[in-house]
Amino acid sequence: MRTVPTCILGSADENPIVTGAHDPDKYVEVGSFTKVITGTILQHLAGQGVLTPDDPVERWLGAPPGTGITLRHLAEHTSGLPRLPPGTSRRDPHRTFTDDRLRELLAGLALLAVAPAGQHQEYSNLGYAVLGAALAAASGQEYEELVAGLVLSPLGLPPHAMSATPPQHSRLLPTRWFGRTVKPWTKTGAVLPAGGLWATPRTLARVLTALVLDRSLGDPGLGWQRTGPLPVVWHAVGGGRALSVPSARWRSADRPRWGGRSRDPPRAGSRLRAGRGSGLR
Repeated sequence: MRTVPTCILGSADENPIVTGAHDPDKYVEVGSFTKVITGTILQHLAGQGVLTPDDPVERWLGAPPGTGITLRHLAEHTSGLPRLPPGTSRRDPHRTFTDDRLRELLAGLALLAVAPAGQHQEYSNLGYAVLGAALAAASGQEYEELVAGLVLSPLGLPPHAMSATPPQHSRLLPTRWFGRTVKPWTKTGAVLPAGGLWATPRTLARVLTALVLDRSLGDPGLGWQRTGPLPVVWHAVGGGRALSVPSARWRSADRPRWGGRSRDPPRAGSRLRAGRGSGLR
């Protein structure tokens, strides 16, 4: 049986624990953890007075007035928008979801909603694509510039530490049976703020702990989910969950999806475990 490549970094580990062909200094897709970064940007732009979470979408984008959808709704998955934009395919679902296509969809945004804004939670990549476009429009900066300036720079990380287009030779890609490398889906277009960033496991561990344990950039933003009276703060990250509870111990693990069926998403998954003693799982 083949060993699944795994990289584990933790507060109690002097060096990364690596199995298989993993590499803590290679870029992996961080998947929907990108949404946490987008929510953090929203929080900081609001703190700077550039916008407010309760701004209607049409204040910043070419959506018709009266949709009732705010930036907060988009961040909290309560906008009523569907999970994916119309017209996606199975092979490379986001390839045709360009910025121009997003602008076309914005003109009929109310018609895309499957529920009234603010009533139900419906996980939406489309919603986060709209949110990222609104943040870029409000700030006058590209999305990756916002990531670098509002998230990476305050943490002492270089602008390329999280990127939509890391160098080809620095990427760690999952493989299928017989060792064939999987071509990643196209996520450099409008869907980027919903799931298009890459980072190394070292960078991901640094950002995760800064956001949810050290609170280096303030309280967790609207991109996080909250459960229970503590509350436990979490977000789905490539099939796992990033967790936050009061603790000085943490562990971040990255396990790319090696092998499997052809319809499985070609992305890597990461998980932050934090807690007292042996930690939460």
